[in-house]
Amino acid sequence: MPQAGERHEWRKLECVIRGIFLLVASAAVFPAAMGADRLDSETGQLIVGLAPSWGSMHGRLWRLDHRGAGWEPAGPPVPVLFGKHGLAWGRGEIEGHDGPLKVERDGRAPAGVFRLGTIYTYDETLPSGATYSYHTVGPADAWVDDVNDPNYNRHVVVVDPNRAPPWFARNRMRQGDFAYRWLIEIRHNADPPVPGFGSAIFFHIRRGPDRPSAGCTTMAEHDLVTLIRWLRPDQYPRYVCLPQPEYLRYWKIWSLPAPSTLGVTGNG
Repeated sequence: MPQAGERHEWRKLECVIRGIFLLVASAAVFPAAMGADRLDSETGQLIVGLAPSWGSMHGRLWRLDHRGAGWEPAGPPVPVLFGKHGLAWGRGEIEGHDGPLKVERDGRAPAGVFRLGTIYTYDETLPSGATYSYHTVGPADAWVDDVNDPNYNRHVVVVDPNRAPPWFARNRMRQGDFAYRWLIEIRHNADPPVPGFGSAIFFHIRRGPDRPSAGCTTMAEHDLVTLIRWLRPDQYPRYVCLPQPEYLRYWKIWSLPAPSTLGVTGNG
């Protein structure tokens, strides 16, 4: 039977092997997922979240409308929180390089350009004035984060929650948790999901001004309600999430709003 020291060394070796596997997998998976090199021309609404650096958990978020030939802010920027370990490149419509890569349970919010999915809520309706598509979460709803499950990073509704499979209890979507009253899906690692590269990424209410998430973008309740009311499905909204230096590096290449539109300065 292995001694304590030997078991510790085996655990270290297992972590190293798993890390190598993810790096090799990412080299194959991430480039293949890059379906675009600039913002889709259909985009009429844009959400921009910027952090000071890759390791920052604090940032700011802008809402912008496309007017004529340019972008106009729909209001002042609001404070947001990212992952407790900052940001890392995710799998979305547009992706960068030369930085950390998002993996499951790394405590980082995905960076890149992403479509938005459905809004999930345990209310019967969205806030007044909202027109976006939504789903009311009930006792049979789950979001799967098990990398070994074929439904990884997917919303699942079981037939009977009283006779649900073993994984259901751990993956059940919460009801009655104020932070999850509204979840706007950020479609990271979604088309299709690749096990191990991150799951269940949303906009939602923050738990406090200095309490970061495990990988979501969070904000004060009134700011999230404003965002929900502003979203219009016929404007094909996207979310751009980046460290500010990367935004300055990519904004021209990706056809993003000029930094001056956001009041952001710097070289890029």
